Amino acid sequence: MLVAADKFKGSLTAVEVAERVTAGLRRAVPDVEVEALPVADGGDGTVAAAVAAGFTRREVRVAGPLGQEVTAAFAVRGDTAVVEMAEASGLQRLPAGVLAPLTASTYGSGELLRAALDAGVRTIVFGVGGSATTDGGAGMLSALGARFLDEDGEPVAPGGGGLARLARADLSALDPRLAAVELVLASDVDNPLTGPKGAPAVYGPQKGASPDDVETLDAALAHYARVLEASVGARAAEYADAPGAGAAGGIGYGALLMGARFRAGIEVMLDVLGFAPALERAELVITGEGSLDEQTLHGKAPAGVAAAARAAGKEVVAVCGRLALPPAELGRAGIRRAYPLTDVEPDVATCIADAGPILERVAERIGRDFLS
Repeated sequence: MLVAADKFKGSLTAVEVAERVTAGLRRAVPDVEVEALPVADGGDGTVAAAVAAGFTRREVRVAGPLGQEVTAAFAVRGDTAVVEMAEASGLQRLPAGVLAPLTASTYGSGELLRAALDAGVRTIVFGVGGSATTDGGAGMLSALGARFLDEDGEPVAPGGGGLARLARADLSALDPRLAAVELVLASDVDNPLTGPKGAPAVYGPQKGASPDDVETLDAALAHYARVLEASVGARAAEYADAPGAGAAGGIGYGALLMGARFRAGIEVMLDVLGFAPALERAELVITGEGSLDEQTLHGKAPAGVAAAARAAGKEVVAVCGRLALPPAELGRAGIRRAYPLTDVEPDVATCIADAGPILERVAERIGRDFLS
């Protein structure tokens, strides 16, 4: 039995989901062998999943999205580092009740990448998602040596809004160590930088952007790409339209400018976490996340786990807080059956507040259905 589930956002971490599912299975079959491999798709929780898989957690003080100092973590094993931009620049790093769509910066994410370079790694998996920012990765690039200047030769203000005043971009002093590492941009988002499907339009409202803010940010990021094109050539324009450029408020664009290779986040993380050998040992796979819905089918962790398991001929069931997919859609995704918490406790608020004990009861049902 392999438990490879993502977090239940707002209720349980991926590690806690695995613990609760394991406990519930053992209620039904006390001697069942369970292997836990918490997973993530590159967004928040990616470092925790890596640590659970045997990576070493390292902490460093970096700038939060509004410049305040925070303690952020990354993970290292051998010559590979897993860096999660949300650790430095995520929504959870904003002061309570504060959203800053125009001014939040990814500078701290650049500092995290620099710390990974300092660790001497050869491969950096850069998981992006859950950001508070829409600055096109300008803050990150600045932390790694780039300069973004206004007409007076002064640094532009932090955040996407400040890019409207950008007159000159200079990437010549980017940390030279970047050229010697494999940088993998891991994301479940394939949006371009700007336009109707770009970072500001699609994700800006989640970060507090009003319709006027979205318009301002989209224009600022388009201007940013044009200025970069004058500095580094046609590739700046090509990257702006590339899949993943719009990930995490456009930090994907900044990563592509640094030479990153874009890959679906869950595919990268399954490789990094050692999913294939664990899958070989399993007869049944349990995956899941807080909400199984239409978004799940587009690169989220359960869909990635189910696809890999189906290719290996393994049966998959899923746990979730909320189920919004019909059985036919689940089947096409490779999931035989889903077990939502709401089947046990219909009140959603109770499911969120008491997710752990309820998930144990759900897992006990799975044990009876598949193992007894």
